[in-house]
Amino acid sequence: MKKPIFAAGMVLAFGTLAAQGQVVTSSAQNRSLIKTDAVTYLFPAQVSVAAGMPSPVALHFSIKQGLHINSHTPPLEELIPTAFSIPDGMGVRLNAATYPPGVAFTLPADPKTKLSVYTGEFVIQARITAQAGNRMVQAKLRYQACDNNACMPPRTIDVPVNVIAK
Repeated sequence: MKKPIFAAGMVLAFGTLAAQGQVVTSSAQNRSLIKTDAVTYLFPAQVSVAAGMPSPVALHFSIKQGLHINSHTPPLEELIPTAFSIPDGMGVRLNAATYPPGVAFTLPADPKTKLSVYTGEFVIQARITAQAGNRMVQAKLRYQACDNNACMPPRTIDVPVNVIAK
C-alpha cells in the first residue's frame, strides 16, 4: 500500500516542479544543456527585399544534439508549439510563416503517445513586407526543448535580421 502512495507523491512533486518552470534531470550533461540555448539561429543575417512588397525569407535554425522541440502543430494541446513572430513597430510585418512538418517521435517511457517534433536543422519560410529603408529587425522564435527524460521551460530567442528594403 505504501508504494502507490509514494509513486503518486513523486508524480505530484514532478508535476509541481514542471509547473514552476523547473526541470528535473538525471545527469550533469542534461543540466549543462539547460544553461545554453537549445536552438540557434543560423542565417540569414541580412536580406534585401522590395519595399512594400511581400517577400519570401528562409530562416534557418539548428537544434542542439540530443534535444528536440515541439513542431508548430504539436498533437497535444498542452504542448508548446514552435512559433516565429516579428514584434509590431519594427517597420517589417510578418505576413505568413510556413513551418516544416514535424517528425513523428515517441518517448521510450510512453511509446503510445506520438509527438511531432523538430530535430537537427529546420527552416521556417517567412513572408514579410518591409517599409523602405535599412533596419535591424529583432524577430522572435518561441519553443520548448526536451530530451528523452524532461522538458525545459519554454524559451524565446532573438532572431536578428538586417532587412534592406528598396
